[in-house]
Amino acid sequence: MTKRERFIKTLKCENIGGQVPTFELVFFLTMEAFGKVHPSHRAYSQWNQMSQKEKSLQMKDMADIYIQTAQRYDHSAIFIHPNPGDLESTQWLLEEIRERTGDEYYIMMHGDVTHAMPNGDNMMEFSAMMYEEPEKLKEESEQRLEFAVDFAQKLDAKGHLLDGFTLCSDYCFNVNPFFPEDLFDELIVPYLKRSIDEYRKMGYYTIKHTDGNIMPIVKAMADCKPDAIHSLDPQGGVSIPEVRKIVGEDICLIGNVNCGLLQTGTDEECREDVMRSLREGMATGRGYIFSTSNCAYTGLPLERYEMMIDLWRQYGNYDKK
Repeated sequence: MTKRERFIKTLKCENIGGQVPTFELVFFLTMEAFGKVHPSHRAYSQWNQMSQKEKSLQMKDMADIYIQTAQRYDHSAIFIHPNPGDLESTQWLLEEIRERTGDEYYIMMHGDVTHAMPNGDNMMEFSAMMYEEPEKLKEESEQRLEFAVDFAQKLDAKGHLLDGFTLCSDYCFNVNPFFPEDLFDELIVPYLKRSIDEYRKMGYYTIKHTDGNIMPIVKAMADCKPDAIHSLDPQGGVSIPEVRKIVGEDICLIGNVNCGLLQTGTDEECREDVMRSLREGMATGRGYIFSTSNCAYTGLPLERYEMMIDLWRQYGNYDKK
């Protein structure tokens, strides 16, 4: 099987044997690893002023970074961050990657239509709207859903270059969800479920991401039937065995290696946490993808990420348990 095929079988919670798939939602350490700025950190204010040759060089360089990352760390999937993010540029980037890798990798991009927890700049305003103007928030979600479905359909019409969407709206603090459960059910769940349904109709898989303490809302998320849930954040008190009890055996679980420990813990603490995640994730023999509990973010030591990957290569194999 190709890495893409193994990744898809894992999303479908089928037995695969051999090495557990791995990927990262974002691998921001491209400057340390390759001496190149990550595509999503590049400023493209002058994109429209570039010559076609300049645009082509930029697009090829971005494709290079995604492919080099997947090859060096044996990722089974590539999460693209189109920049610019218009339809034409997204298609161009996907074509660059597919032309050079064929169907070796599962390729995904962001596609969430639901409201994320607000940042500090507008938290008070958003909180008031949830109670005083919920219909306005619903209207915004409807518009986002319409745009997302239209974008996916137009992209699909160019050829099935993409395998799935990862829904990246964050809902939770480390201590609890931002949304009270009743408002989560009213403002988030209907649009999460509809977007997953619409993507599935087009043949796309979905991974739902949110870090923090998802435990009070994880069943509601699972009931929307994503193919997988990411990132099972241990800093939010989330454990793979407890989530598995709640969501059942037919939703893939992704993540759970503690990012905080990778950045600030001792080498031994990091090793123990990686081994714990592998042990708990591999317990059922299927439906588990190895990754950090968020992403390989700027400031995370590259050597710690590479230590994590080395342990996965050695111990993340169902046939060697």
